[in-house]
Amino acid sequence: MKRFHVTTFGCQMNEHDSERMKGMLTSLGYEEVERREQADLILFNTCSIRENADNRFISHLGEAKRLKGEDPARVVGVGGCWAQSVKEEVFRRFPFVDVAFGPGQIHRLAEFLNSDSITAQGYFEFEEFAGDLPANRARPFQGWLQISQGCNCVCTYCIVPSTRGREQSRDPSLLVEEVERLAADGVREVTLLGQNVNSYGRDLPSASRIRFSDLLRRIDSVEGIERIRYTSPHPKDMREDVIEAHAELPALCEHIHLPLQSGSSTILKKMRRTYDRERYLDRVAMIRERIPDCGLTTDIIVGFPGETDRDFRQTLEVVDRVGYDGAFTFGYSPRRGTAAADMDGQVPHPVKKERMAELVDLVQERARERAQRFVGRSMEVLVEGPSRSDPTRLRGRSRHNKAVNFEGAAEPGKLVEVEIEAATSQTLSGNERLLSGIGA
Repeated sequence: MKRFHVTTFGCQMNEHDSERMKGMLTSLGYEEVERREQADLILFNTCSIRENADNRFISHLGEAKRLKGEDPARVVGVGGCWAQSVKEEVFRRFPFVDVAFGPGQIHRLAEFLNSDSITAQGYFEFEEFAGDLPANRARPFQGWLQISQGCNCVCTYCIVPSTRGREQSRDPSLLVEEVERLAADGVREVTLLGQNVNSYGRDLPSASRIRFSDLLRRIDSVEGIERIRYTSPHPKDMREDVIEAHAELPALCEHIHLPLQSGSSTILKKMRRTYDRERYLDRVAMIRERIPDCGLTTDIIVGFPGETDRDFRQTLEVVDRVGYDGAFTFGYSPRRGTAAADMDGQVPHPVKKERMAELVDLVQERARERAQRFVGRSMEVLVEGPSRSDPTRLRGRSRHNKAVNFEGAAEPGKLVEVEIEAATSQTLSGNERLLSGIGA
């Protein structure tokens, strides 16, 4: 039996794609191993959203080169967004790579492995959704659902449209059938994936076209699915029907990830985000009115070209006003082929670093304050396994997407009630309540 090892970089979509790679390879008779040196096939599923992802991947690729030198029969493959972004030069820069493929060409890996070709092959034209391939899920009770691929937005800093193409939605009937299969296989929590999930369906034929909120309602009706999450929406498309779905659907979790990127309308315009500060705050107000206890998280970019100290202060004002439950914060890094890479006013690294530190401090302060609302409450937690910081305790996640470390004896995949006793900016802690029927 041949053996494979996959290393994944980047977003949840890449995690989903890697599960599909693993499922496909398992169906071909391959066995997954823990270490690269054990593998006959070394795969990297790459990200190119930010510079540090590129750098991390290339450092790992050096080990693959060494292992390939020790055993020339070993196959090295590179998939994902980075491979797509450098498709014209991947084999020239890294001649030891045997196969490279973009996000819409994962199935071609099987074709390559089953062929008699001994020359490097590259596959980069979008052909089919990875969601149509078999999957090896990391946790049997949680599943990804790819509802769309690509993006029609033209954000000046983003490389996704050139690596994943224009938006294409999957047929809703096929998605519901996939969720039904997941539920029958023991999945309790499903996360819907897309570059812009709440523009789902607009490209579908009129006979099958539905809104994102309609898709949420159809999935909520699938027996056995007890939690629904999704990522990521775009503020320009966050409309009342989706917010109403959160208030009405039993399985749809009380958490929305709403990327801000900047609190300055001037910078948002340069980013081509198609909303301004007030439009964004209006969406937040609507969420807080209809779902008062909703967990709200965001993405923020620091040091976008032309960002002045006043622009940055406006971002801090929005962060303080909204009071996020958490935020992913990034220093801007130029991506080749994007409009922002050639803009004037590139912000010096020391300024980015200083602003980042101030932003992170404020995000954590407000997140810590927000988390106190959970102390003293009983929270439903989906058990994921042992705590990372203390293996004698359990770790899970609340419906609000807060990590919870607690004393208990439940098995992974069970839903339990946990009495919350303490909270930090990132985690909650407490003790399991023993109630009949919970986690059955």
